[in-house]
Parts: sequence; structure tokens; C-alpha cells
Amino acid sequence: MMPGPTLMSAVTAVLERGLNRALSLDPAGRQALMEALTGPVQFTVEAPLNLTLALVPATSRVQVVSQPPQSPALELVGRPLAFAALATGDDQVFSQNRIRVVGDMALAHQFQRAIDQLDPDWEAAIAEYLGDVPAHFVGQRLRGAVKWSQQAFRSLNANVEEYIHEESRSLPGRRELEATFEDIDQLSLRAERLDARIRQLEPGNESSDATENRKPESS
Repeated sequence: MMPGPTLMSAVTAVLERGLNRALSLDPAGRQALMEALTGPVQFTVEAPLNLTLALVPATSRVQVVSQPPQSPALELVGRPLAFAALATGDDQVFSQNRIRVVGDMALAHQFQRAIDQLDPDWEAAIAEYLGDVPAHFVGQRLRGAVKWSQQAFRSLNANVEEYIHEESRSLPGRRELEATFEDIDQLSLRAERLDARIRQLEPGNESSDATENRKPESS
């Protein structure tokens, strides 16, 4: 089910303000992200949300739009959990195909590294309103929450993968796959040996041993 246009406009506006505020607190991270945004980056979120968002570079800011750009430099397709893992620093979302890449894979990795480098100085922002000591306390809690989120997402992804392979039996387990591939290799080797033996037994293809052991006929 797709959100209505009014709701999407509100969502993109909130995301855009939050993202640009975070980038203003991290000049180095902002530069890395802007360098990775050589063009629009489209996020196609699959079930259960089914929506599209895009980051579009605009001079010194990043625009968040809900309409698919005509010529995105990069398209990332995946489920919400995979994008959440990407946002929290999971560097295996591409290698494990949890997020599919349409476009330049090198650009996808550059974009991923730029996200990993983001480290806004939230304490400085909070200190403007609460003071240094409360800001430091809140900042510690925020960093702890982010670290916990990263660990939780990695653990959840590992548990989901284990469930799919081992518990639900939707896919064979790794041990079963390895045993199956080994059996296939052995079967292929036996088939090659059998084929060679059959060729030896065909008329006109007698083995050298049989030729050597054949006794000459008497005159």
C-alpha cells in the first residue's frame, strides 16, 4: 500500500530537513556524501512498504524526493530492514544481495562508505539548548543507542539467515549444499571414467593392453 501524496510530501520534507541538519554537523561526512552523489540515488523499497525515495544533489544541500528521477545515477532495491542495516553501517548488504544494485557497483560502495563516515556532532547541537554537561550525557546515550542498533541489526540478519537455511528449510543449509556439490563432483568424475571405458570397448578402439596380449596367428 502506497502512502498518499500529502503524507509523502510531509515525510520527504522531514527527512530532508533531518538529513541536511545532520550534514551541517559533520562537514567531512557531508563532503564525502556530496562526492558520492554524482547524480540522483534512487531507493526502491519493497514489501511491505512499496515506495520510492531519491536523494538529489542540489548545490550545498541534498533534496529528498518521492518521484523516481528520470536518469538516476544509482538505484538501490531492497526491503526496509536491509536499508536500515545500510544506514547503521552494515557493510555486507551488497555482498549478501540484501540490497540489489542497478548501476555502477563502485558508486554503490562509494555511497556506502560515505554513509559509514557520517558522524554528526550531536553534542554541539544539543549544547546550544541544554548546555555542555547535559549535552554530553545525551550524546553518550545516543552513541550507545547507535552502537546497540548496529549490533542488533547484524544479529537479526544472522538469525533470519539461519532460520531460512536451517529451521524453515526454505533453502538448503550450507552443510547440505557442500555435501551435494561434493557428490556432484564425484558423479561427474565417475561419468567421465565410464565414458572413457565405453569408448575403449567400441569397435576399432581396442586398448593397447589387449593389442599387446593378442597372440600372433600361425602361418
